[in-house]
Amino acid sequence: MDQWQAPDGWGLRRFHWPAEGAARGSLLFQTGRGDVFEKYLESFAHWHALGWTVTAFDWRGQGGSGRLTPRANCGHIDDFTTYVADLRAFAAQWTAETSGPHVVLGHSMGGHLVLRGLMEGAIAPDAAVLVAPMLGVRSALGKLAPPLAGLLARLGDPRRPAWKGNEKPYTTETRANLLTHDPDRYADELWWQAQDRALLTGAPSWQWLVAAFRSMADLEKAPLERVHTPLLLLVAEADGLVDARAALRIAPRLPDADVVRFGPESAHEILREADPVRNRALAAIDAFLDARAPRR
Repeated sequence: MDQWQAPDGWGLRRFHWPAEGAARGSLLFQTGRGDVFEKYLESFAHWHALGWTVTAFDWRGQGGSGRLTPRANCGHIDDFTTYVADLRAFAAQWTAETSGPHVVLGHSMGGHLVLRGLMEGAIAPDAAVLVAPMLGVRSALGKLAPPLAGLLARLGDPRRPAWKGNEKPYTTETRANLLTHDPDRYADELWWQAQDRALLTGAPSWQWLVAAFRSMADLEKAPLERVHTPLLLLVAEADGLVDARAALRIAPRLPDADVVRFGPESAHEILREADPVRNRALAAIDAFLDARAPRR
């Protein structure tokens, strides 16, 4: 674990686990909003055991990559183009310094940014996997959510937290139930936060919401038919955070995309779910990578 400097000098906390012996290839994992890469060490160990060099970083403004607001408990971004710029620069260096095949996996917001990076030519991996990608969000406000977020961002400091506590406002669901049915894996996240409170990001800012709604709308309107990278989408149909319908609507527009669907057995964090779900997801990812990003 170390710090990687973006072109503008901002430090991103980086995880890098080289393969032992002849590498199967190199895997870049992109986390979701408010995530830290420690949450995925169990999955990283699985891929590393298969021979992959595994790399990840905390997104700018969250986890161990600092904050863009005076509040330590608020995840803020000006625009998602900033995330894409970081991904572009990081992936270019990662590709140059590691052996192929190169594959990129993104969970939730990370999945959104991986697809956007592919669409914009910011990354060019041999294959990519989108896990519960944030291509739409579930909101009690429906179509009113984007304009309301814009209004509230303008009425005060747009860097202020949009809400407190839960991952999602206006819900009776606990944060744990929104993320996973596995209490031990949920407790694991809390353990890491207790070890280092700087890893706790907290709620998004109003500006993060504005930027997210804008990026999701722009991505769906983009000519996704031009994305020819082999893709696997893992979609949790009962996801209470992201809107699975958006992923299922977008997937058929991608020329080379496979979809694996999960029912009520899976909440948002598919790779941190109970073993039956997690094992099925890992098996699907491994089979996809074996077929579409074979060892060189």
